[in-house]
Amino acid sequence: MALQDKISRVLARRDEIETSLSSGEPHSPDQLAQLSRELSELRPVAEKAAELARLSAALTDTKSLIEDADTEAELREMANAELAELTTAIGQAEADLKLLLLPKDRDDARNVILEVRAGTGGEEAALFASDLFSMYQRFASQHGWRFEVMEISETGIGGYKEATATISGQDVFARLKFESGVHRVQRVPETEAGGRIHTSAATVAVLPEVEDVDIDIQETDLRVDVFRASGPGGQSVNTTDSAVRITHLPSGIVVSQQDEKSQHKNRAKAMKILRARLYDAERARQDAERAASRKGQVGSGDRSERIRTYNFPQGRVTDHRINLTLYKLDKILAGEALDEVVGALAAEDQAARLAEGQAET
Repeated sequence: MALQDKISRVLARRDEIETSLSSGEPHSPDQLAQLSRELSELRPVAEKAAELARLSAALTDTKSLIEDADTEAELREMANAELAELTTAIGQAEADLKLLLLPKDRDDARNVILEVRAGTGGEEAALFASDLFSMYQRFASQHGWRFEVMEISETGIGGYKEATATISGQDVFARLKFESGVHRVQRVPETEAGGRIHTSAATVAVLPEVEDVDIDIQETDLRVDVFRASGPGGQSVNTTDSAVRITHLPSGIVVSQQDEKSQHKNRAKAMKILRARLYDAERARQDAERAASRKGQVGSGDRSERIRTYNFPQGRVTDHRINLTLYKLDKILAGEALDEVVGALAAEDQAARLAEGQAET
């Protein structure tokens, strides 16, 4: 679809919403919230389109002035300089508009459930999983997001077999969605006396948090088991069967929670994670279909994809999807420089989607 056609559709939809909101016709609170959100997304497009229209009109006037045989030489020279400036400004405005018109990811504004699991590498992988979990906790703090630990399964020396948290705030999924995949570490383990570099891995999953209304789960599709919670080494940490394991029979997804002393709270947490995993599985299926025609896509959603390597001896972090290498390992793990990686991934995704959109027109 041509750019002008897309602009016309946006302006028509904006006018339709503004008319509906000012007409006095009754709207439910949910309808009002939805229309207001949509209007706030359309207004920047309308403003940029108005800017482009002003620039285009000025360009037409300037060309007419240059082509007019009666225009004085000095004035024509000034008009030629203005012509170059207007051409550049129009090109920038069109580029901005194309970005604004890119389809929004419906989940970008959602909170997330973060899951980090130790992979290959034994105790060293568990220590690396702990490092990653802490990195995201610091990153969340720097963005003013709320980071709430849901469950941590620790090893004896401070590593994490797996850890789960909810992260709440503005556009959390938009910033973290490209973090899903296999993260690899190369370093001399604390437990290694010989000083040899080992390679270990941990898997990160960033799931958009969803509500009951987003995905329908039938009680008949669930098997719920309760058991006594246990701590490190298997010792009992509770005298009642408060831990909960939920199996979603159609998909085979299993979720366990034992962090709370209340069975009811553990079940609620487990259901929240189950909903997120089921929603994420459907999202991944749809992404895979779209990615079939865009093989170089950033963030394929494949949990087995090796996305990043953290090399301690060289102090570097390499994101393999975009061939980005930064010699800022300490700052990235501290959450300070992670935005540089996240921003580069988002920019690459935008560029890929822009190229895809241009190929379709």
